[in-house]
This record gives sequence, C-alpha cells and structure tokens, in this order.
Amino acid sequence: MSGFRLPEIDRRLVFAIVAAVVVFPIFFRLSLPEVPSTIVMNVFDSVESLPAGAMVLMPMDFDPGSEAELQPMARAFVRHCAEKKLRITFLTLWGTGSQMIERVTKDVLIPEFPDYQYGRDWVNLGYKPGMESVITVILNDLKKTFPTDVSGKNLDDIPLTRDVRNLRNYNLILSVSAGYAGTKEWVQFAGDPGQIPVAAGMTAVQAPLNYPYYPRQLKGLLGGVKAAAEYESLLIKKYPRYEDQQKYRFEALTRMGPQTFAHLAVIGLILLGNATYWINRRAAQGGA
Repeated sequence: MSGFRLPEIDRRLVFAIVAAVVVFPIFFRLSLPEVPSTIVMNVFDSVESLPAGAMVLMPMDFDPGSEAELQPMARAFVRHCAEKKLRITFLTLWGTGSQMIERVTKDVLIPEFPDYQYGRDWVNLGYKPGMESVITVILNDLKKTFPTDVSGKNLDDIPLTRDVRNLRNYNLILSVSAGYAGTKEWVQFAGDPGQIPVAAGMTAVQAPLNYPYYPRQLKGLLGGVKAAAEYESLLIKKYPRYEDQQKYRFEALTRMGPQTFAHLAVIGLILLGNATYWINRRAAQGGA
C-alpha cells in the first residue's frame, strides 16, 4: 500500500498564508482577550492603590530603538496615573530619553487630560548624565542634580517640586527602561536604600534580569508587548471610557492581534506537517 502524501507546498504559499493572517487582524483591528498575569496585575495595583495627589517618579530610560516595545507601556502608565490624579515627575538617565518623555506627554497627557496642568500636576526634569551616580545623589538631594526643569525654570518656583527634597518624597518609582541604566539601578540605588516602592515596564529581553527582584524589591514588572497588552486590558476594564479604542490608541493590544494569529498559523502548519508524517508512517507500516 502506497503512503498518503499531500502535495508539496511551495514556500511562497507559506509566506502568503502568514502574511494574510497578519494583515487580516490589522485591517479589522482584531485581537484575542488578554488574561493579565499576577506580575502585571501587581504593577497595576501599585498605581491603583495610591491616593489622589500621591507623588510618582517616572524615569523613561529608553531610546527610539526600543520605542515600539516600551512606548505602549509608557502611555498606559501615564493614562493610569492621570486617571488616579497622581502627580508625575518625568526624568531620564538616557540622552535619547527626553524625546520619549516629550512624545508621551504630547500624544497622551496633554490632549487626553486637558485639566492636568504643568507645574501643578506634572513636571519634566529632562536628562542628566551620570547613570546610577545621578540616582545616588537625588536619593538624598533632588535639587542638587536637578535645580531646574527641562525648560530651565527653578524647581523652587514650581508648585509640584517646591517642597520636594529627595526621592523619599515620592510614593512610587514607575520605571520604563530598555537596559543600563534602568530598572535594575533604580531598585539598587533608590528603591532598596530609600525604602521606596518600585514597579517597572521593560523590554522582554531585559525582564529575566529583573525577575530576581520580584516581589520583594520590585512590586511587579511588565516584560515586552504581551505584558503591555495585559496592562492595557486592565486599564480598559477599570475605566470604561477606554473601551472606545477608535478614539484611544492601545498599541500593545493592536499589535498582539497580528502576532497571535501569526503564531496560530505557524502552529497549524507544523501540525499539518506532523499529521502528514504520521499518516505516511502508519501507511508504510501497514504495507510492510
């Protein structure tokens, strides 16, 4: 008995199938429901548990190369803090981080929260070189390293920072980082010695390096676009106005749709190949 064989599939057809299942969910904005993991929920709860007016330091230590992965987290963090009416201080240890701060404030904070006033509800301290040495200094004296905001205005003249002496005046450090210096340094040089809660969002490759700090030194962390999508789903569930995804950009959820369908297509092709092999093997054994 001859074995059953499917016609050989041209690799171009395989590429076309994968392309189709990627384009389809993008065109129709399809995505599967996200089930948030505990480590992501802990970040969300760290923000959600803060009272209105609490102080949040949000270091954005990344560059355009990791923007696709980290900007959705930054947007979600900013939206969440603003919904809770928390006071946000932005800064960065990366020379390219100032662009990332400017983008998230211009794209999200200013247009979506017009009542959020600069100087009263949020402030941008900009970039300072020095990596972890900057953290070590501002743990005890913020204004020694950042005497002014990004525009040159004295911090003593800004209502939000007028009474701030050091990092211990902040209720939470919410780090978004792509490497060194980043979350690990904020934990080691600020969170631990200053007893300041730290939560974070980071690239997927950086996450394993920070898992050892969870849950004692790091309240929770988001690793990669999948975790960002989980955080966005929590935000939509908690604040129903975000259900209008035509109005609000939830980039991580949008990106997870094509990724999920592509994975399913690849799995289907693998199963098809294995099923063909199994059928051929059984047929060969039967004809022996």
